[in-house]
Amino acid sequence: MYKIIEIVEICPKVCRFRIEASKLVKKAVAGQFVILRQHERGERIPMSIGGLDKENGILTVVIQEVGKTSASMNRMKAGDHFRDVVGPLGLPSHVEKFGRCVCIGGGLGIPPIAPIALALKEAGNQVETIIGARTKDLLIYQEELTAASHKLHIATDDGSFGTHGFVTTVLEQLMKDGTPIDNIMAIGPVPMMKAIAETTRAAGIKTWVSLNPIMVDGTGMCGACRVTVGGKTKFACVDGPDFDAHLVDFDEMTSRLKMYHKQEKIAYDKFLHSEECSYKDAKAQTGSETEA
Repeated sequence: MYKIIEIVEICPKVCRFRIEASKLVKKAVAGQFVILRQHERGERIPMSIGGLDKENGILTVVIQEVGKTSASMNRMKAGDHFRDVVGPLGLPSHVEKFGRCVCIGGGLGIPPIAPIALALKEAGNQVETIIGARTKDLLIYQEELTAASHKLHIATDDGSFGTHGFVTTVLEQLMKDGTPIDNIMAIGPVPMMKAIAETTRAAGIKTWVSLNPIMVDGTGMCGACRVTVGGKTKFACVDGPDFDAHLVDFDEMTSRLKMYHKQEKIAYDKFLHSEECSYKDAKAQTGSETEA
């Protein structure tokens, strides 16, 4: 059992969890992920690592409510426990002294870019980070990324904060400023990662993306997380999650991610109208452990 130390809603339907997991945190490295299970009958959910407090053994993950399980998790509270927190899983991000590095995060890809940016900074790189969101209210992790980077750039689709445009708008500006970019790491929605790959392809800038396909066991046995990279089948859980962005078949990945949307929506809608959801919401609002 893994105790939740803190839950904070950092923007609508997005919660930051701080979880006691000392043995896992001791071994974990930037770029890896974990699998959470809320209870004995719960679904296994892969989550990127959004922070590692090595001194206190605290793992940070950020969960967005998009389906039944994530909705149920976001209705937990400090003091509750996860049945399983499995990890660290996947290969760490490749960190060395490259020179000038640009880290890019969009949406729920912003939290896991923070430990990677910090690791690159500590390795002696000049790190600039770009984060993007649809609007100012959806921006997260600004404080963490300011500390992890030498410079933080922000873009919003509607222009409500920072550059009016996408993360690629800012990236193009950095590519034109006369200082070569030696390495790029990007995490976010598939369309964003695909756009970044196309932006850097002609310039030949080494670009890495962290992929988030459908995943079940996280150990390479089920094959659910397979992706095509350079014309070959790879498993994101054991061969990644980081891959050369210029070799990823993003269109295939997009198609596979949509496979269970209908079933996921049915399960989510049923949960939102269930007694379980009503009780969890009431408990979250009152802090009461007593069922009505």
